Amino acid sequence: MEFCVLTEEEFRGFATNHPQESFFQTVETGNLRKSYGSIIHYLGVKKGDKVIAGGMFSETPCMFGKKRLYAPQGFLIDYYDYDLLKYFTEELLKYGKKINAMFIKCDPNVIYRLRNGDGEIINEKPEGEEVINNLKQLGYKHFGFTKDFRFTLSRWNFRVELNKDYEELKKGFSKSTRKNIDNAYKNGVSVRKSSIDDIDVLSSLFQATADRRGFENPRDTEYYKRMYKYLGDLMQFYIAHVDFNVYYNNIKEMLDEEKKNNTEIKKKMEYDMVGAKLTNGLATSDKRILKLEKDLEHAKELLDKYPEGKDIGGLLSIKSGCEYVTLTSGTLTEFKEFTPKYVMYNEHILDAYKFGMKYVNFFGISGNFDKKDPVYGVYEFKRGFNGNVIEMVGEFTLKVSNTYYIYNMFRHLKIFLRNIIKR
Repeated sequence: MEFCVLTEEEFRGFATNHPQESFFQTVETGNLRKSYGSIIHYLGVKKGDKVIAGGMFSETPCMFGKKRLYAPQGFLIDYYDYDLLKYFTEELLKYGKKINAMFIKCDPNVIYRLRNGDGEIINEKPEGEEVINNLKQLGYKHFGFTKDFRFTLSRWNFRVELNKDYEELKKGFSKSTRKNIDNAYKNGVSVRKSSIDDIDVLSSLFQATADRRGFENPRDTEYYKRMYKYLGDLMQFYIAHVDFNVYYNNIKEMLDEEKKNNTEIKKKMEYDMVGAKLTNGLATSDKRILKLEKDLEHAKELLDKYPEGKDIGGLLSIKSGCEYVTLTSGTLTEFKEFTPKYVMYNEHILDAYKFGMKYVNFFGISGNFDKKDPVYGVYEFKRGFNGNVIEMVGEFTLKVSNTYYIYNMFRHLKIFLRNIIKR
C-alpha cells in the first residue's frame, strides 16, 4: 500500500460510485470550499495503480497558527478493514504534522443504527458499533451520540427507500400527508424547477424559515450563488407558486356544491320526517357554507393583492450518490394554509425516480422524539412520508498536535456558554 496525494481526476474516479459516496466528498464541493479560502487536499491510499481509500480534506486556519483538516462525510474507506484504516490513519498523522495541523476531523457517511419511522430501534446491536470502536482504538475522539441537528452536521436523517413504484409508495404516506399534497395542488399550488435567476427569492425564503425556528443560518444569497456555480450539475431548486385565481375558483366551486347540498337537505325536510340525521346534516352544511364564504372572501383579497400569484416556498435538493437529498427549504408563514412544503417534497420524490435514485433523504432531524422538543415538528412532517430514521456514527477528531487539548477546552466552554444563553 502507498499513501499519496491524489489528482482531482483520480479522486473523482475513485469517489464516484463508492459505497459512501456523498456530495460532500466531491471535487465540486472541494472547489466551493476553495473559493472561500480553504486549501483542498485529495489524499488516498493506492494498491498498485488502484485507489482503495481516500478523502477530500479541507484545510482551514485554527488557533496558535495551526490548521484544521476536515473530511466532510469522509473518509471514503472500508472502516471494517482495520489494517487499512490503521495505515491510512498513521499516514494522515504524518501528513498532518507536515502541514502543521492541530487535528483532523471527519464525520463518516456510515450508519450507526437503522430505526423505523417512529425512531424505534430495528436491530438491537448497532450496525456501526464496530466502526466507532475501530476509530477509537486508533486514537480518534468520538464527539458523542449527539441529538441536536441545528449546529453541526446532523447525526440523524430521515430517509425513504424507493423500492416500489410511486403510486404504491404514496399509499404508504400518512393520511394527512396525502391530503395536504392533494389539497395543495387543488388550491393552485404548482412547483417550478428554478435556476440562478430566482436565487434572491430562494435565499429570502430559506432565511425566513431559519428566523422563524430560531436556527443559526450562516448562508446568504452569495453563498447559494457560489454553490450553484460549483455544484450546479448536482443541484436543483424548486419553488412553490400559488395561483390565487385557481384557489378562488376552487373555493367557489366547493361553495356552490355545498349550497346545492344544503338546498337538497331542506327539500328532504319538507317531505320526510325530520330526524336527528337531517337536522345535524343541515347544521353541518350551514357551518360549512359560512366557512367557505369567509374562505372565498379571503381568496378574493389574495387574488386582488397578488393577481400574478405568489412564490411561497423554496427547496434546494442535491444528488448525493444513490440518494436525492433535500438540503434546505423555506416557506412563508402567512401562506402555510397552502402547505407548499408537501408539494415541493412530492416533486423531489418524483424527480428522484427519474434520476434512478435508490433513496430520498430528507436530511436532518433531531434525535429527540419527544413531542415537547422545540423542533419536533420537523421530524413529524418528514415522518408522514413513511420512511426510516437513519442514525449516523457521528463526528470524530484525531489529535495531531498537543495544542488540540487547549482548543478542545475552549470549544467545550463555548458550547457550555451557548447552552446557558439558550436557557
